[in-house]
Amino acid sequence: MNATIPGIHHVTAITADAQKNIEFYSNVLGLRLVKLTVNFDDPGSYHLYYGDEVGRPGTIMTFFAWPGAYRGRIGPPQVTSTSFAVPAGALAFWSARLRNREVDVQSTSRFGESVLSFADPDGTRLEIVGAEQPDAHTTAGGPIPPEHAIRGFHGVMLSEEGYENTARLLIDVMGFQAQGSDGNRFRYRAAGNGKLASVVDHFCAPDAPKGTMGAGVVHHVAFRAPDGAQQEAWRGEIVRLGYNASPVMDRMYFHSVYFREPGGVLFEIATDNPGFTADQAARELGTKLMLPPQLEPYRGQLAKVLPRLQLPRWGAHRA
Repeated sequence: MNATIPGIHHVTAITADAQKNIEFYSNVLGLRLVKLTVNFDDPGSYHLYYGDEVGRPGTIMTFFAWPGAYRGRIGPPQVTSTSFAVPAGALAFWSARLRNREVDVQSTSRFGESVLSFADPDGTRLEIVGAEQPDAHTTAGGPIPPEHAIRGFHGVMLSEEGYENTARLLIDVMGFQAQGSDGNRFRYRAAGNGKLASVVDHFCAPDAPKGTMGAGVVHHVAFRAPDGAQQEAWRGEIVRLGYNASPVMDRMYFHSVYFREPGGVLFEIATDNPGFTADQAARELGTKLMLPPQLEPYRGQLAKVLPRLQLPRWGAHRA
């Protein structure tokens, strides 16, 4: 294919407690809850979406909320860390903010960038990376001053036994560019995208215990397709190369194709459109439960099984 993947669309993980998840990602990290809906494949559980003020691709962290889910084990083959980008000068603010909220934070540097490492209440591994000029909208209206606010993803880290076959997929098929190595970590960046949501780090961990699915674990990472035509082309290419790929699936806010890359991590190709304003005005995002048309007749039944949640009020407070 002549087209290349422009970067990360979203990352989806698992939480055992939707309310604690909302409080952390909205009130601590300052991301906007842009959609409260259900898992279309498991409608008795919530699917939470966070992002910038309208949930632009490259800013979207999502969670399957499975109450009481056992804690998963983080290890290969998984996305074992998800990183967010902030202006380089904002790291001192974030270090103090997280420590003031009793979040254990470790400071390090990698590929010439300063990094804060920590975990959410489920144990999901996260990072905040200081970027010189994160190319993104400045999110306003949340609890974080705009000059310090998260701009979107910096990237993800894949942990696997080896790296060669995954590297070939990233470079030869998806169009990522090799950016060097740091020990057992190899960096790739989406071609033509030097900034937001562009980095895939690949950590070679042949002796690490295998990961297991559960709370605190990333379920999959999605990469962007600008439109349905390019998504169909990508699906055709993936199948031609011998991978099993799902049919195109309508997720209401984007269309999805799923496949497992050579190391075993679940990848998704997701369209940029129609976006989270498909069924709500921008000012109303995240304020009530939204259901796809096929589930709307069951709203009353779902209300009886879904936990009651206290939702954040976007724009109601400041740090």
